[in-house]
Amino acid sequence: MIRETIGIRKIEMLYLQLLYRCNFACKHCFHGERLEYADAFTAEQASNLMRLMQQQYATEAVTLLGGEPFVHKDLPRVVRYAKHTLGLTVEICSNGYRIGPRLRQIAPCIDLLRISLEGVGTTNDLIRRAGSYAAAMESLALARDLGVQTGATLTVNRYNITEVVELAGTLAALDVSQLKLHQLRPVGNATHHPDMLVTDAAHYVRLRAQLRDAQLGIEVILDEDLSENGTAICAVPTVRHEIDRIESDPRGALTMSCKAVGKDSHAFWYDKDADEITYRPSANDELTLAIPDVVYGNA
Repeated sequence: MIRETIGIRKIEMLYLQLLYRCNFACKHCFHGERLEYADAFTAEQASNLMRLMQQQYATEAVTLLGGEPFVHKDLPRVVRYAKHTLGLTVEICSNGYRIGPRLRQIAPCIDLLRISLEGVGTTNDLIRRAGSYAAAMESLALARDLGVQTGATLTVNRYNITEVVELAGTLAALDVSQLKLHQLRPVGNATHHPDMLVTDAAHYVRLRAQLRDAQLGIEVILDEDLSENGTAICAVPTVRHEIDRIESDPRGALTMSCKAVGKDSHAFWYDKDADEITYRPSANDELTLAIPDVVYGNA
């Protein structure tokens, strides 16, 4: 249906939110109140969607996330199907909180484990959960010892922007390969914490300068909206035959632009019962509104 509607023939990666449920309630989480919702993919539904994407759109990779994917009861089954049956590249995005036993189970099937952090020590814990920084460090160390490549993400906000370089150095010492920086967008829980927003784009300019000057043993990539303008500088989507990603929330709503995630701007849906993608246009969908995608670049 995506091909028929807008001409896209290839989608490189599926971002699959397995469930809303999480053992955290981070102050900036884009899910907001949906963290309490019961919507989730069963292992069969997740497997069906991954297979459909591979067959119809030549999808080569899947990123499993949530909520917290490690609390999904059938995560090992989903991961093994993705890797062994479909041969997909498998990434998992997690908060890294007490995931050791399950990580050991599925380590051979994971190509990249990406841990979300929001600063160093207490800064991280105040935004995410008490004890979460130490738990994340332990998980990164365990993944390294198990031979799993690791990465990290951080959503840049007023309280952690001065700690990015220090965190990058700490991660490099744990052999983390990449730190990915996102701009905080006022959706979900972030709407209740406007104090977290960076209101002066000059702070982004200083951050970029600090990253350029630091001798870091880790790749750092940034959302290009972390710029002097501090606003969307990427182009509105044009007609394309190939895109990098599409994201499914636990209901089956599909989003092509990161900037539409959390805004209910869905033009396409995965119907779990019918095992097919449907087109449900509206006045507020991402195609009608021409919501641009996020562009990333190296620091």
